[in-house]
Amino acid sequence: MEHKMQVHNQANEFNPDRGSVITIGTFDGVHLGHRAILKKVVAQAKARDLNAVLLTFFPHPRMVVQKQTDLKLLNTLDEKIQLLEAIGIDHLVVQPFTKEFSRLTAVEYVRDLLVNQLKAKKIIIGYDHRFGRNRTANIDDLKEYGSVFDFEVEEISAQQKDAVAISSTKIRKALESGDVGTANTYLGGAYPLSGTIIHGQSLGNTLGYPTANFVVDQPYKLIPKQGVYLSRAEFERQKYFGVTNIGTNPTVGGVDQRVETHFMGFSADLYGQSLQIHLLSRIRDQKVFPDLAALKSAIAQDIEHAQSLIPKFSGSVV
Repeated sequence: MEHKMQVHNQANEFNPDRGSVITIGTFDGVHLGHRAILKKVVAQAKARDLNAVLLTFFPHPRMVVQKQTDLKLLNTLDEKIQLLEAIGIDHLVVQPFTKEFSRLTAVEYVRDLLVNQLKAKKIIIGYDHRFGRNRTANIDDLKEYGSVFDFEVEEISAQQKDAVAISSTKIRKALESGDVGTANTYLGGAYPLSGTIIHGQSLGNTLGYPTANFVVDQPYKLIPKQGVYLSRAEFERQKYFGVTNIGTNPTVGGVDQRVETHFMGFSADLYGQSLQIHLLSRIRDQKVFPDLAALKSAIAQDIEHAQSLIPKFSGSVV
């Protein structure tokens, strides 16, 4: 039977029938370092017949407390849900992070949220975890609360936390420089972009290479460096490889950034459909060509290059 994770849009929507093993955090990217922690939560919950729970906050606390509106994330919430479900988490609790929530005292946060609402029996958390109003409480305080409210605290070591943070930084830097190969190695899978197909300028049709124009779902999603990539998508249970261009169409005077994909061996109209594409490899930088004939020739070369890369990815899981 396929595992089904339940998603709760705030803590008070989750009324567990038994205790929980909980970890807390953003887990952006759900990369290999995160997965080691999440698998520990799942294994310990299974061993004790408890719920495996991830408590996360949305929007990202830095967006609320520090008003960091330009913060970019590796996952939209839907992408994260997909990845967490595959790992075996039972419940994802997405607590709205508001100014009011940020003002909860440490004891209110632990007693009302973690213990009374989520039924914490064990909390697996980083050694540097801070919580409560102005983030004044630390892991020693959490352990003290554990002895009062009857839950265990397991510390994620500095070494493991550092490895997670280093991976996250490497993934971001790799994507910003267009190196999706390195990013995908750390992610343990291909970087996703999720969105809806819209009508574009039909430039691709004019050139003989129809493209699906794609609007990325969320403004906070990190879009890799402009350029041309080999990608893959699935529709109607079939996987198709594509050539994805992230850029502004500078040859025809474009200004707005677009994401458009020419799918090889597929020509149906996908207008209005939701789609997720996975970026597999970078083909080249965005360039300005002297005319449409030169652009058309470059697209033909991109497709040839992409086809030469496909055998490397045919057996891989998205």
